[in-house]
Amino acid sequence: MRVLVVYAHPLSDSFAAALRETIVARLREGGHEVDHCDLYGEGFDPVLTPEERRAYNTAQPDLAAVEPYVARLRAAEALVLCFPTWWYGMPAMLKGWFDRVWVTGVAFTLPEGPGAIRPALHNIKKFAVVTTYGSPWWLVKLVLRDPVRAVLIGGLRAAPPLRPGLPIDISGALQHRRGEPCALRHLPPARRNARF
Repeated sequence: MRVLVVYAHPLSDSFAAALRETIVARLREGGHEVDHCDLYGEGFDPVLTPEERRAYNTAQPDLAAVEPYVARLRAAEALVLCFPTWWYGMPAMLKGWFDRVWVTGVAFTLPEGPGAIRPALHNIKKFAVVTTYGSPWWLVKLVLRDPVRAVLIGGLRAAPPLRPGLPIDISGALQHRRGEPCALRHLPPARRNARF
């Protein structure tokens, strides 16, 4: 399976980077073809230009600056997002990737008249999110109602039906506690449990 792993963190020695390395390694060990897209490392520009915004809801969106990213998304059979949760949301870099790459004719199509948008990413069969929070799980899930999940699931309603559940189990890697000098000690369980 061709898997696009989109990673968004500026530090190469971060906990998120260690998670990303584990994900990529486990997918490759499983025989998958991995396209590793490091948005910071590749110098992706997350800023939507005025021209792109003007053409956003038209039949001809401006893809000139992001065509390589569109091609990678269209070539993928599975998508894995790996990023930290900052201020209860995804990093601006990743949000910019969605704004600029997931446009009309790529991720969805607009109806001729009134009606719902229609999915266009029929190539994506599996989807997983690996993220970390600095807050306790109960605050994120019970009080804040898991804002990253809500945004991604809400946005993916425009996508074709995906297999339920997260196909990568790295729960052992997500037990980072504040004040710990290094969360990397949690990666051995993640390496044992990750699968796709």
